[in-house]
Amino acid sequence: MTVPSLTLNDDHSIPQLGFGVFQVPPDETSATVTTALEVGYRHIDTAQMYGNEKGVGDALASSGIARDELYVTTKLNNANHAADDVRRSFDESLRDLQLDHVDLFLIHWPLPTQYDGDFVSTWKAMAELTADGRAKSVGVSNFEPDHLARIIDETGVLPAVNQIEVHPGFNNEAARAANAEHGLLTEAWSPIGQGQILDDPTIVEIAQRLGRTPAQVALRWHVERGDIVFPKSMRRERMQENFAIFDFELSPDDVLAISGMDRGDAGRLGPDPKTFDRI
Repeated sequence: MTVPSLTLNDDHSIPQLGFGVFQVPPDETSATVTTALEVGYRHIDTAQMYGNEKGVGDALASSGIARDELYVTTKLNNANHAADDVRRSFDESLRDLQLDHVDLFLIHWPLPTQYDGDFVSTWKAMAELTADGRAKSVGVSNFEPDHLARIIDETGVLPAVNQIEVHPGFNNEAARAANAEHGLLTEAWSPIGQGQILDDPTIVEIAQRLGRTPAQVALRWHVERGDIVFPKSMRRERMQENFAIFDFELSPDDVLAISGMDRGDAGRLGPDPKTFDRI
């Protein structure tokens, strides 16, 4: 099955489906990513904060898959927002991943209550990493509309993506709309709402009618809306299930029905980016 690619605002392309390694234990990461690559995933999403970049690197190095067939994302740790730390930690990420470049490097959290609220300097240091090609694209994660507007207004540099919490229970439409307004793509983390939405009658009815699983329907909802998704599982059969979402479609009415499950801020499962401050 072929995973579609989307074009970023810097003219690079990105696979619409990726494999996330959040909370995959470091000593199990290599085997887990190896299995994902065997299933067919070519887009791997990790982070300095996850502590498992080395395992990702080991799996990629032993896979035998050509580098230009892989898309690798990592993210800046919250403790590394100072400009010198951006550069130092990025070099460490490349060593751990055993790569000479990453396809996408993201600020993981804006941390507006830390570093005197100066995430603009962090963004400037991130943007510099594209100059020599060691980061093909740079972007942000968990940025609210005002955070996004600020870095663009003060630097003139557009992020390629904003990776944010999005799932049927939390559509996060204000952030998605801001992304679209500025011409960057939305990446959705926690795309099936940590499994909490999979027994919702709306999802179940659509899944039964289409002969699909609730998880496949939820992931297809993201695809229909043009977002990039990163389902995570450590089980081969679930990886295969999550990968098989490009041979069916939802109707516009189905998409609207799933979007109608939105609970606003009450549906948020992760931290609020406006107040999250863990270093």
